[in-house]
Parts: sequence; C-alpha cells; structure tokens
Amino acid sequence: MSESIGRRRGSVTRVRGSVVDVRFPDGVPELRHALRAGEQGEIVVEVVSQLDANTVRGIALTHTAGLARGTDVIDTGAPIEVPVGRELLGRMFNVFGDAIDGGAPLTDVPRRSIHQPPAPLTRQVTRPEIFRTGIKLIDVLAPLERGGKAGLFGGAGVGKTVVIMELIHNTVSRHEGVSLFCGIGERCREAEELYRELDAAGELANTVLVFGQMNDPPGARFRVGHAALTMAEYFRDDQRQDVLLLIDNIFRFIQAGSEVSGLLGRLPSRLGYQPTLGTELAELEERISSTPSGAITSVQAVYVPADDFTDPAAVHTFGHLSATIVLSRRRASEGLYPAVDPLKSRSKMLSPTVVGRRHYRIAQEIRKTLAQYEELKDIIAMLGLEELSREDRQAVNRARRLERFLTQPFFVTEAFTSFAGKFVELEDALDGCERILDDEFADRPESDLYMIGAIDEAKQRE
Repeated sequence: MSESIGRRRGSVTRVRGSVVDVRFPDGVPELRHALRAGEQGEIVVEVVSQLDANTVRGIALTHTAGLARGTDVIDTGAPIEVPVGRELLGRMFNVFGDAIDGGAPLTDVPRRSIHQPPAPLTRQVTRPEIFRTGIKLIDVLAPLERGGKAGLFGGAGVGKTVVIMELIHNTVSRHEGVSLFCGIGERCREAEELYRELDAAGELANTVLVFGQMNDPPGARFRVGHAALTMAEYFRDDQRQDVLLLIDNIFRFIQAGSEVSGLLGRLPSRLGYQPTLGTELAELEERISSTPSGAITSVQAVYVPADDFTDPAAVHTFGHLSATIVLSRRRASEGLYPAVDPLKSRSKMLSPTVVGRRHYRIAQEIRKTLAQYEELKDIIAMLGLEELSREDRQAVNRARRLERFLTQPFFVTEAFTSFAGKFVELEDALDGCERILDDEFADRPESDLYMIGAIDEAKQRE
C-alpha cells in the first residue's frame, strides 16, 4: 500500500460481518468513497454513512476475513471505478472491473466512477421508438421500446438464455450495437456456461460480461449493476452506439439491497424490505435511457417471489418496465420456440399512436383468435374438433397456424436444430399474420408454417 502514502489514513474500530466502522483522525471521507485495507489493499469498503466528525461506517464489497480492530485503512479519495473503452469487448469482469476470464488484466485504460447521474431530461429522447429484435412474436405482440426496459419472466429450462443470446446476436448484427450482460447473484456455473456459449456462437467479440456472483458479499451484488451501467454509458455517450443491457436477475439486486440494509441495522419496511427500496431501484433504472447519441435498451429477468405480484419488489420493478415478456413452460413442451406466451406478454408500445393502426389491429386480432382457441381447448379434448361450429373450427384452424408461424429458428441454435437462423423484419411478420387471419393458408398443412421466417417460405415447402 506504499503508493497510497499522502492519502487520508484511518484505522478499523469495529467489524460486524460486512459492516466496518473506521476512525479517521484528520476528518472523514465523503460518502461512497472506496476505502482499502489489507497488505495489498485487497479488502474494499464503501462509505455509506458518517457517524461523527471522525468515524464512518461502510459496507465491505469483499470478504472481511483477516480484518481486525486497529487495521490500517486508506481512503482512495474516489468512489469505486471501473475501466471503460473498446478493450472491454469480449471480456468478463467483476464489480471492480477486474478481469475474471483468465485473460490479461486491463492496465492502460481510463476508469470511471460507478456512481453516475442519469442523463438530464433535456438530453433524453422522449419520442417513443421501437427497438426491432427480429423475433416475430416479440416485435408483433410485445414490441420493445428503444431506450426502455423490458421484463423477461421465465423459470429454468424454458429458453430464457436462448432468447437472451438471440437478442445479443441480433443487436450486434443489425443495430451495429454492443451487448452488455450483467449477472447479479448469478451462479458460477451459469456465468461460465454463458461465456462458453457466447464464444461458441461467435457473439463474444461484441459483448461485455459483468458478474456479481452468488458467493460474493451483498455489497458487491448491490453495486455490480452500477458498474455495468457505467460501462454501457461509455458505449452510448462516447462511442455513440446502441447498447442492449441484459440484467439477470433484477430481483437479486433488490435482495442484495435488503441484506445491506439489514446489516446496517435499518428498520425494515413492508414484508421486511429495506425502507430505501424505491430510491435504490430508481437510481439504477433511471440511468437506462435514450439520448441523441444512442440508447441503452434493457431486458431484465424478473423473479416474482411466490408468484405474488403485489410483493413490493415486483410492484416497484413493474413501475419501470415498458414491456413484459412471459415465457411459458407449456409452449416449450409443445416445441413452440421461442416459448413466449402471446396472451400474457404485454407492451406499452403496442398502441395505434406508436406502432400504427395496422400493426395494432393485427396484434389485437391475433390475441382474440388465440384466446378463443384457448377457451375451446377443453371442449376439443372432451368432444373432439368435429363437434365445434363451423366458425369455431375456422378460429382453431387460424390459431394453430398462427402459433406455428410465430415460432422461429434462431441463429444461436443452428447447431442443435438444423434450421438456419432467421431475422424477420416487422413488415414481413405482420404480412404473414394478416394473411393467416385472412385464411390464405387454411388448406396448407400446419407443419409448413413451423420454424420459418417470412410467410412465403411456407409455399416453398412441398
């Protein structure tokens, strides 16, 4: 720690788990400053409160093993900083911006504080704009907002990672953008698997991965989202690129904040959550926005505790989302991929004033047809399709063809499915849905519409 001579020095007076109290004889550091202790400065503590004129309380972002009363502490004079620059592409980092992929550390790159204010309202683009994903079902029924936030709901094994990887592929190939994956409370296995899958699919070169893993202290999991956003803001503001920010899982960010709050001894709020839940989530979410130089569009995996949508964590998260994408295990079991539930998925962008009257009309007609089919499934199971009226049989015919047309081969699964990946333009997707609703393909086998891109490909299958 010799390089830190001349900076404000103090000593540890109390250690309670991840909570560390430090006394500075010459005045206290500012809030959010990073303090370092240990022989190599390996223990990092972030100042969260000033107890008196000489004492601060901080949360450790590393494990505190070996920290004792009287241990020397140095104020770095700045908040935690992470590297920014194009050198980050293809690499994996932790909350401090240290490479954790086994590659060479980044040394000669600029660093920025993880605590940045959101773009001022005068610089934010407020005109609603659609972010085209090239995935038919999402673009038609739950379009994403450019510079907005979408929630991705799905359990294990329903294709959540595959959808995320396809979004990364399409962002890089069509939007000339950058993808940034932020894992909050991820298992080490999940992080390693995602890294290998992106590498195998050729998507790693335009992706940055940042992880605060499950075995990290709550302070690190609480701050890794801010670190990822600082990197994303560099690509948006300095490189003038669109950024796709994928966060898995936003609930674990709230959970880490709750742990930090409990460690600090704050009185809990409703259902044991921290009293500062709304403020902490807003600090993170408000940095995700669109400016004249580029946009940060976010897709966030959302865990709903005990499927209770009135839970404070879910309520506060929903307030920030502009689209909700629900993955269905039943659709996955039927082989309808992507397994997005068309009736439960929603978007604020799906209004005539934003997407246009034709798009809105087609989307509503699709929902109506699929909902009618859902209601008739029990009757079909008991009595058979022949017992339905002619109108109901036509509705079922359309719904089944729509379900199959809304499947799509992904680029990232070509090696497993033998289907060539397709990026489908919105106009082609709408045209196909409209022609199915007009019964143009009523006499064609359902299988002709399965796993195709544009509708005309169905006529090429003989």
